[in-house]
Amino acid sequence: MTDSPFQDPDTRTELSALGEFGLITRIAERIQLQQASSVKGIGDDAAVIDPQGMHQVVTTDMLVEGIHFDLAYSPLMHLGYKAIVVNLSDVYAMNAEPRQVTVALGLSNRFPVEAVDELYAGMLLACGNYGVDLVGGDTTASRSGLIISITAIGAVKREDIIYRSGAGSSDLLVVSGDLGGAYMGLQVLEREKAVFKETGAQPDLVGHDYIIERQLKPEARKDIIALLHTLDVRPTSMIDISDGLASEAMHLARASGVGVRIHDDKLPIDPTTYSTARDFNLDPSTCALNGGEDYELLFTIAQADYVKVKGNPSITVIGHMTDPDRGFTLVDKNGGEHPLQAQGWDALLKRG
Repeated sequence: MTDSPFQDPDTRTELSALGEFGLITRIAERIQLQQASSVKGIGDDAAVIDPQGMHQVVTTDMLVEGIHFDLAYSPLMHLGYKAIVVNLSDVYAMNAEPRQVTVALGLSNRFPVEAVDELYAGMLLACGNYGVDLVGGDTTASRSGLIISITAIGAVKREDIIYRSGAGSSDLLVVSGDLGGAYMGLQVLEREKAVFKETGAQPDLVGHDYIIERQLKPEARKDIIALLHTLDVRPTSMIDISDGLASEAMHLARASGVGVRIHDDKLPIDPTTYSTARDFNLDPSTCALNGGEDYELLFTIAQADYVKVKGNPSITVIGHMTDPDRGFTLVDKNGGEHPLQAQGWDALLKRG
């Protein structure tokens, strides 16, 4: 954790040297369109997209410095990558294919051209990895630090789209990957930031690579969508985990008009996440339930599909839906039942 590498006046190019249109031209020169549905990208008053007879899904996510990220430990390239990926995750949660994104930036004068280059390098890397086109956006001045707003556009056949509202009262609740890692990565980064501010000591991140990457450079679960197709399993409802497992499970249940039961002993938790939570005197299950930012997929399937997913290392059955009058329940490791509570991220809660 050091001062920004972009503060050296000998290597720093002020944004004012390019101006808004010069910056847009600089960005546009780095973009090559990949999608046949991208008819026109940057360079006109608006992008042109051909839905090719499919339903389009559109999602927007905003990241605000000091609320959603801290540049003390978030490299700009990682931040750009993450900004794209968290939007693509929402598209995959609709069982859709992401095709295009637009990017709007609010920039204060402390960011030089080189910093914007780093941010876009991460964005374009994510676009390349997921086969998505960056087709437009906007830039403006900001008095409150860096603001990033991404809109992602995807496409899906009408009959293939999956909403949050399709779960039945006997469906199984399934999650991809493992949980709580991003939250524990954040705890490590915040601890090391505090130590650096107090003593000037450089961060000790040894042994925490996995959970730090989960926080700083997550991946959208495109592979799970492909896996479910291969297994011939069509989820009845689906959501991505951005605000915490408990919160997202309750979203599915409410949207579908059913209850939900989650079994504590079924939660998939990586050993690194587990041991780090213990080091922080935190309950690993609480971190998995409420940590957020894992960007795994949470979905429901019919009981008849259980044999298709049983034993697959990429997905875990963690509970089931119930009749609505049974509410939202967490079953502990001893079989005790407790009300399931959402204690994860709420974007509108007052902070600081």
